[in-house]
Amino acid sequence: MEKIYMKARAKINLSLEILGKRPDNYHNLKSVFQKVNLYDELYVEKNESNECEIQTNIENLNSKDNIIYKTYLKLKEMYPQITGVKVNLNKRIPMEAGMAGGSTDCASFILCMNKLFSLNISREKIENIGKKLGADVVPCFYNRALLAEGIGEIITLINTNYKYYIVIIKPQMSCSTKEMFKRIDEKGEVLQKENSENIIKSLENNNIEVLGENLYNIFEEVISEKEMIENIKNELIRYGAIGSLLTGSGSCVFGLFKNKETAKYAYNKLRSKHQTYICTSYNSKRS
Repeated sequence: MEKIYMKARAKINLSLEILGKRPDNYHNLKSVFQKVNLYDELYVEKNESNECEIQTNIENLNSKDNIIYKTYLKLKEMYPQITGVKVNLNKRIPMEAGMAGGSTDCASFILCMNKLFSLNISREKIENIGKKLGADVVPCFYNRALLAEGIGEIITLINTNYKYYIVIIKPQMSCSTKEMFKRIDEKGEVLQKENSENIIKSLENNNIEVLGENLYNIFEEVISEKEMIENIKNELIRYGAIGSLLTGSGSCVFGLFKNKETAKYAYNKLRSKHQTYICTSYNSKRS
């Protein structure tokens, strides 16, 4: 095999609780992740160099600060037989948006390199590599709904194939994950909703009403542009969303819809005003 193509899928958080700060400065969390049918495209090809050349449609990602380049260096340190690669990244997931765009690119690149160079890395070792590269990377190895705990490395798969429709809005602002966690720490004790179990049951039972009623994200408590986020959530609900929520540490807001027709109606109403995406939940039969 000389080249490989992979879709690096985005995620939304249907629930997100922060359970406290750890001695290593990471935070323990409890979150229901849902992969969605919005993705970056990765084309990875072997070459004769001893480098990782990255080309993307986003100019400021064409640098050695890219998480893909850092991942390449980590893998080459562990597996010296790896030669050079050329990576073409078609970036479609909005950045600094709470949709794990960088983490899913990292996870997909590791899987590409494992196949491309026949490294035969075990699932456990792949996840250990991912964990060292970023807190959201491990859940991104799984193309399905799951419960993530710890710093995201403790995974419980959810038994669901439920397909529902999602409209996502990227506001004219971005959120720094580091800054958002800092605000959580500064806020101190927060009485959080423990909705993850209700959300898991709703996914298992294909019940979008219960799902919409139980959406929760602690970061909504500390985002500085709270009024803007609330206005977007209300717009989505006005056009038919069953429920709406900030995803991750922001800034994207999503709405859940019962059917394609209602989702398309909302998308068409909102896309002239906002950077808007439409997609579905994604639950692969293979992990």
